[in-house]
Amino acid sequence: MAVEIDPHARETYKRNWGSDPEHDVVTMASERLAEIGDHTVLAGGFPCQPFSKSGRQRGMGEERGQLFHEIVKILAEYRPAVVALENVRNITGPRQKATWQAIVEGLREAGYRVPSEPCIVSPHRLPPHLGGAPQSRERVYILGTYVGRERALHETDVDPVVERIPEQDWSPDRWNLEDLVGTEPSGTSTQYAFTAEEIEWIEVWNDFLRRIGNVKLPSFPMWSSYWEDDATVTAQSPAWKQAYEQKNIDFYASNRASIRGWIEANPRLRTFPKSRQKFEWQAQDSPRDLTKCLLHLRPSGIRVKRMTYTPALVAMAQTPLLGPLGRRMTPKETAQLQGFPDWFTFDHQSDTRSYRQLGNAINVGAAYYAFRKHVLRDADEIREATGGAELVRAVEASPPCPRIPQPD
Repeated sequence: MAVEIDPHARETYKRNWGSDPEHDVVTMASERLAEIGDHTVLAGGFPCQPFSKSGRQRGMGEERGQLFHEIVKILAEYRPAVVALENVRNITGPRQKATWQAIVEGLREAGYRVPSEPCIVSPHRLPPHLGGAPQSRERVYILGTYVGRERALHETDVDPVVERIPEQDWSPDRWNLEDLVGTEPSGTSTQYAFTAEEIEWIEVWNDFLRRIGNVKLPSFPMWSSYWEDDATVTAQSPAWKQAYEQKNIDFYASNRASIRGWIEANPRLRTFPKSRQKFEWQAQDSPRDLTKCLLHLRPSGIRVKRMTYTPALVAMAQTPLLGPLGRRMTPKETAQLQGFPDWFTFDHQSDTRSYRQLGNAINVGAAYYAFRKHVLRDADEIREATGGAELVRAVEASPPCPRIPQPD
């Protein structure tokens, strides 16, 4: 069984897997609990919005944040050998300490041995043969083995199954996005090409890079609205913003001639949306040319990175722009970043919906890598559960990055 509240995501699931997900986990865990039946693994990602930095961070204080308790109801009823849950990294952040503690305690009360510290995995820290992908996407994987309530409450000294470091001496800088992209059919460059507005933004900020010369670019966000002779710090701004404002005022003062020349030569800058008048250089020693870099059009500004790995995909219109190819990433390439198999299809669904679904998805390779390590570590106890021996055999026989077969 599966559950998904979004109707378009349900259609994608049904199209690829041949089964129609349930509409509501609350209904499954109450009215239809008996229909679920025995199972060996419960896997799920409860809604991340209550815990995400991009949201209000109300945690379990809002309805979506309480769906974890519905998962616990299913665990308590069926006691599957393994539970594998996923959420955003911020669920373990300083504002969510009570939430994280409630999740850990809830699983232990249900009889699952889980670590107190989060298991944080990102595909860009895994080499290709372990399921890695060129995307920085840190997610928390909550992996537990059923050992009974008494043991779970006492066996708390257990480490996360994956450390928050590159695996097997892999360096994320070895990724090259151009190995992933560029394989789309002809016509792709036209369909996904930069818009006229995007080309204009690139031209103007490329002119800035040319005029600033060899001056070291700051690591803080560059806000051109503060590059004026009479710019001052906004007294009403919070302290963190005042600090950025002052850094921008100081940067302008140190490079006034170059910056004034740039602004006077590009009066169209002030017609750009406010977010496109902001610029963030994170491309280190890459050539100072936006057509050779990866661009991320964020609400906070234009972020520039090397063509190694992308930022985390999100469920908004922030699809990475590929400078060398003059276009944005296609849904197929975005699916590859998430480790989806080649046969996976979105059919004739709009790209907007496909990007949204991919931004909400987990990375397949990262999830399976963490799951596989957990099963192998706890193999002795998992074998004792219903279906556990079969699960362990299957995992032992599988490579770290298995090919996902297409359903018949």
